[in-house]
Amino acid sequence: MLDFSLSDEQKALVDTARRFARERIIPVAAECDREARFPRDVFEAAHAIGLVNMTVPTEYGGAGLGELDNAMVAEQLAYGCTGIQTSMLANTLALTPIVLAGNDAQKKKYLGMLTDAPLFASYCTTEPSGGSDVAGMRTTFTKHGNDYVLNGEKCWITNATLASFYVVFATADPSKRHKGIGAFIVDRESPGLRVGKHEDKLGQRASDTAALHFEDVKVPAENMLAPEGEGFRLAMETFNQTRPDIGAMATGLMQRCLDESVAYARQRKAFGVAIGEHQLVQAMLAEMAIGIEATRLMYQKAAYNLVNGVRDPLASACAKAFGADRAMQTALDAVQVFGGNGYVRDYPVEKLMRDAKVLQIYEGTSQIQRLVIARQLLKGGD
Repeated sequence: MLDFSLSDEQKALVDTARRFARERIIPVAAECDREARFPRDVFEAAHAIGLVNMTVPTEYGGAGLGELDNAMVAEQLAYGCTGIQTSMLANTLALTPIVLAGNDAQKKKYLGMLTDAPLFASYCTTEPSGGSDVAGMRTTFTKHGNDYVLNGEKCWITNATLASFYVVFATADPSKRHKGIGAFIVDRESPGLRVGKHEDKLGQRASDTAALHFEDVKVPAENMLAPEGEGFRLAMETFNQTRPDIGAMATGLMQRCLDESVAYARQRKAFGVAIGEHQLVQAMLAEMAIGIEATRLMYQKAAYNLVNGVRDPLASACAKAFGADRAMQTALDAVQVFGGNGYVRDYPVEKLMRDAKVLQIYEGTSQIQRLVIARQLLKGGD
């Protein structure tokens, strides 16, 4: 029997995140977008009330909440601003491989850092030579005594300039492709590690994004997270766990598009009546609502599976692909509802349209999600 009800604790968590988005994020979102600035004070406030790092197990200082709780919070925060939300919850992407593969000492140190103070961590796979082709990475690691040495470059790294440490995927030999990849935890102050320029992005401008350069960066052996040959699987499993969050973000953005469009359609008049009285406008509003309902069900199913130990890459990929594509279309329709006003920054839907686009790109493009889905179908399961 299906049960879509939330526990009292989940209701309280969602309500807290909803209020936070409206009281702390929305008032500063437009200014942060214009200035391409992440509001540290907003993150610190979210950290203080437990809206970040929620999936850290209780034994390492976290709340020990599940992927569904995390995704529902992501939806609410994304309603306020997906750029701010992306940087606020990017720690989840970085801490997930530590939870999945880290030893007790690594978890105590690095997960404890995140729960003890409002610090940031970054997840590093993407490189200039190829984003979707993770197995084709060129950043290398070599063994030198008791250390490993990293050389190469990562790009499009969320919170790169803010992070206290990085989870970095590198290869022992690029010719080995996925069989050569390992993973390491790299401290921010490591000699030879340099943060590149802040990227001047189209959308989600409030999220910090920059490149990382590794020049003979020494990493102690105890900071190896996955040995050669096991890093690729860890990277893919991390994405499988976090893709429902992208569906949740898409849902939050779409809900904001719908709410703004309904309010505008009620008060804007054309041909003597509110534009909401015109059937073609009504049709666009209805399509927005359909996309929201479908995406919410998809991401919640995918997250529910993860909470219950069911590995279902197809469900996670569906939530990410469908949600991202519908969010982009919903944002375009919101601009259309607003007409000329939707094309200027005086109204919020212009920003929503710019913010939506990257949902189809990061953490696996919409095209890559379709490959994941097709491969699951063709091999009959996991």
